[in-house]
Amino acid sequence: MSRLSLDDLRQFTGDLDRFVHSLNRRVLYTPGVRYLAENGGAYWLIDAIAAWLGSPKLTTEMQADERLGSLQFWKLDVHSDQSATLVCQADSGEREVIRQQIPWTDFPLPSVKIWVGFDGRYWVLYLPSEH
Repeated sequence: MSRLSLDDLRQFTGDLDRFVHSLNRRVLYTPGVRYLAENGGAYWLIDAIAAWLGSPKLTTEMQADERLGSLQFWKLDVHSDQSATLVCQADSGEREVIRQQIPWTDFPLPSVKIWVGFDGRYWVLYLPSEH
């Protein structure tokens, strides 16, 4: 795994390239998210978010808050003991609709945000700078 920095991620500003998730074919991700996964050893993070998309829990939350059906804000926070927390919100500062504890990770950044948008057919994972 190479070194990864937030400055590296800010260089991604959006393009039309997309990559299809290997297990959930309704999930696409951008070059920035691919770079994050490759250089942060974090394909598991893409997998974790993809696993939640279409889950009964998230489907119920989308029925309660329709904003989640078009845009979701995911954040991974890595703790000092190398555990992590992955959360999803309808908007920054609002209640967490998904909270997943990760027992251990070697992810190199203290936190990272991934936004997830629905284009009517696919869920697209992208970095905030790619919006």
